[in-house]
Amino acid sequence: MHLPNLNRSPDQVVEQVSELIESLEDVALVGSSLGGFFATYFVAKYNIPAVLINPAMQPWKLFDELFQVESMPYVVNDQWSIDHVQLRQLQQLELKQPKNADKILVLLQQGDEILDYRQAQRYYSAATPSSLILTDAHGNHAMEDFEEKLPLVIEFFAHTIK
Repeated sequence: MHLPNLNRSPDQVVEQVSELIESLEDVALVGSSLGGFFATYFVAKYNIPAVLINPAMQPWKLFDELFQVESMPYVVNDQWSIDHVQLRQLQQLELKQPKNADKILVLLQQGDEILDYRQAQRYYSAATPSSLILTDAHGNHAMEDFEEKLPLVIEFFAHTIK
């Protein structure tokens, strides 16, 4: 198991995770929120399976709304500040339609206080074949009760890892 640091520029994340994927065999991804956005990109690029937990849709818009132009750059931590360059880098990673969507399991919770789960439902169900989508009626952005979904995650990977 590898936990790459996503608290850096999108270009650096793509470079770091690409190098990691290319160095491993039987790769599968789990990504939550912004990590789900990145995982969608890597599924398209490498044809590998992924489980997405409340994935961010168009995160450049979300960050722009959250942090506003006046507070740019927004310092996330000592390794990463979000600025307009970062937002453009994120936007360049957008896929108009998910590729290899049948290799994606999307876990959503309607109670997500940050993201609108319906955007992810529309996006991941529009592909042919579509992603497998599980939507809970309650919950939150952190995906409460994720541990209860682990058997499903393991089963999904058992059927999708090459």
